[in-house]
Formats: sequence, structure tokens, C-alpha cells
Amino acid sequence: MSIPSPDTPETTAPIEDLAQLSAFLEKGCKPVSEWRIGTEHEKFGFHTADHTPLPYGGPAGIQAMLNGMQQKLGWTPVMEGENIIGLSDPDSYGNVSLEPGGQFELSGAPLTHLHQTCSEVHTHLAHVRDVADDLGIGFLGLGFSPKWTLDEVPIMPKGRYKIMRAYMKKQGSLGRDMMFRSCTVQVNLDFSSEADMVQKMRVGLALQPVATAIFANSPFKEGKPNGYLSYRSHLWTDTDADRTGMLPFVFEDGFGFERYTDYALDVPMYFVYRNGTYHDVTGESFRAFLDGKLPQLPGERPTIKDWSDHLTTIFPEVRMKQFIEMRGADGGPWGELCALPAFWTGLLYDQPSLDAAWDLVKDWTIEEQQGLRDGVPKLALKTPFRDGTLGDVAKQVLAISENGLKARNRQDGMGNDERLYLAAVQKTVETGKTPADLLLERYHNEWNGDIENVFTECAY
Repeated sequence: MSIPSPDTPETTAPIEDLAQLSAFLEKGCKPVSEWRIGTEHEKFGFHTADHTPLPYGGPAGIQAMLNGMQQKLGWTPVMEGENIIGLSDPDSYGNVSLEPGGQFELSGAPLTHLHQTCSEVHTHLAHVRDVADDLGIGFLGLGFSPKWTLDEVPIMPKGRYKIMRAYMKKQGSLGRDMMFRSCTVQVNLDFSSEADMVQKMRVGLALQPVATAIFANSPFKEGKPNGYLSYRSHLWTDTDADRTGMLPFVFEDGFGFERYTDYALDVPMYFVYRNGTYHDVTGESFRAFLDGKLPQLPGERPTIKDWSDHLTTIFPEVRMKQFIEMRGADGGPWGELCALPAFWTGLLYDQPSLDAAWDLVKDWTIEEQQGLRDGVPKLALKTPFRDGTLGDVAKQVLAISENGLKARNRQDGMGNDERLYLAAVQKTVETGKTPADLLLERYHNEWNGDIENVFTECAY
């Protein structure tokens, strides 16, 4: 979850016209020369001595990690009341923030190519290790907590999470597990126009199950196999139907910024942030807010910053803000933190590859797309599709992505282009064995059913 954005006169003035909401999204349009790649990844912190989760406070907790990194890097601390809740890099748009259960997140800077992205990942993890090692802390790359119960996971002191936690319990049976026990990797990508956004949203939604399958990496729960390859993906099927899912309307004629705005307006609100306080308005309508009719804040009118905040409380498989977020992948090993942005950049940032991806999926029915979404948490690449499996589709998609990265021809100092970063998932697609499959093999064989091994073998 990103840290709070700074207030500006443009973002804090009251909204006067409904058209400002879709115009806010449209402002994300950028010429191709200004397209960037932003990568976000979360990880579980644990005490290396006993594999317990990190509390917020104490000599070896999240607060100590953030303070240690602030001292090491000189980044600006982000505070909520007296608590440090994140760090902001004064020289870029990158930041470190906290998820509800203390998952440590890097929200990377918008970068021009994947060599920079991967360098950022390596640098961040090295900085984390430098601070964590002295504190007896490790970090784990998985999509779901392999051992801890929900009651064992600490709650971070962030006002929005207190509100969300209470509301999640009313909306689905798995929402709090999603909040406190899951980790993801996602990539944020730009668009040049409304038409470009539409094509990318459609390709992204249709192929999101492919990414979920390739990066499936959450087969354990409370010390044993949970029956899924991507349990993190399964969580979203019963979190909150009002704000999750595959968005069939994206494939309807006339989809654009206004239609997404209409959708977002009808997603119930979580909170309104005023003067350092999160006001609980769960279940209320943003449309009522526009009219100054929120029961909790009578007469209060929203600003563009409120609208921006509201967009962050919507969790479909692909999310639009002033860029597009690909949200389907589990947290995973070091190399896959670079592979996920490479996968989507190759598909979406080269027009012939984007067209090829659209040609592949344009005749898929909404029912077929939903069937893939429903199947991948358990079956991943073995999910049946038409006359074959999703693994067959993944091979085609990976080839399209490779072609896109080849066409971009962004080379590092050794003359390697960005296809280098897809190597981490080549074997997965060739064999059909996901990271979760390989972990289960280890669990049943060399680990002898002892989940404690995961804290060594899956640690960064």
C-alpha cells in the first residue's frame, strides 16, 4: 500500500464537476517516450531465532527496521501520529511502506527499463539485509504466510487498516487473511491514450490468470499444504465482491475512462482522511460524498485526493489509476521479482506484441476468462482450457513477451536485452511446474513435512 501522497492546491480543492473524476484518470496518458515501469513487492519479516512474525515495536520489530533503514539511507520518514509507517526517497518516487500485518513493501520508482528495475530490487534487498541481519530478522518471499495463524500476526498502527479490518469481516470470509497473511508482486505500467488504456486493460485482465499460474507460490497454511498452488489468489475470491474480480464491463463496447469512473463510484467507501485522522465511512457512497451527504461528515465535500485515495481501495485483478496495475502474482523468489515486470513489459510496451496478445485473447468469452480465474488457484498451469491447458497458452504468451522485449532492445552494459529477466520463469512454463509445485515436492521429500525449512530456503 503506497504511503500518503503530499497535498497540493490541485488535489485538495473540492471537486466541482463529476467530469473531474474521469479527467483525473485521463491525466495518466503519456507519450511513449515517457512510459515508465514501477514495481512493487511485499515480503514477510520474521525473527530468525524462532521464525515468529515481527511486531511493530520492540528492539527487533518493524519500527526498528524502518528506523535502521532511515538512518542508513537518509530517506524521509513517513509518520502517522508518533509512529513511523514508511520511508520516502527524496531523490525519486520510490518508497517503503507497510501492509496491514507488517509485510514490508518496496513501491519502486518509475523507471525507464528493466535493467534499472532489477538493479533497484537488488539494491533494496541488500539494504534490507544490511539492517535486518543486525536485528536478527529475515524476510520471506512467498505469497501466503506458511506458518502463522491469523491471531499470531501483529496489526500495524495505521488508521486505514483498523477500518478495513473491521469491514472485511462483514464482506467475506477471507478478507482479513488477504490483509494480514498475503504478499504480492505487481507492476505498474503507463498508457498513451484512452484507446491504448482500453487495449491494455483487456489484455491484462484476460491474461492475468496466466501470470497468476506462472508465479503461483503460496501452497502452505499454518504449517502444512493448503490444497492450492496460489492460495493468495484464492483469498480474493471471498474478500469483498464489491471491489474485486475480473471486470467483465471492460470488454463491453464503449469502455473508457468514464465507464471505469462509474464503476469506481459504485464501490462502497472505506474512509475519508482529514487532518491526520481516518474517518470510518465504510459502506457509504462516493456519490453521496460528492453531494456533501455523508452521514459521518455532513456537508464535507471530496477533493481529488479523496478520489485518488478511494481508487486505492478497489482491488480488481487489474486496477486503473493514472497507470495500470497488474495485480495477479504471488510474492516469490528474488529472480521472479524481476521476471514479473519483464513479463508484462514485453506484452504491453511493444505495439506488435500488444496486438499479438490481443489477437490471442479477443475471442475468449467472459465465461472462459472467469473459468481460468477460478481454476488457477488450485491448478495453475494445469488448468484446462479449450483443447489443452493454460500451460499451452502460457508458452504462447511468454513467446510474445520475449518478442516485445527483443523489439524494445534495451541493453545493459554487457549487451543483454531485457529478455534476460524472463529466464527465471522459462523452466516453469516449459515444465508446467510452478514454484509452489517445487516447494510441495521439497516439503514431502527432503523436508520430511517440516515447514521450518521454508524460512531458510525461501528467505531473501
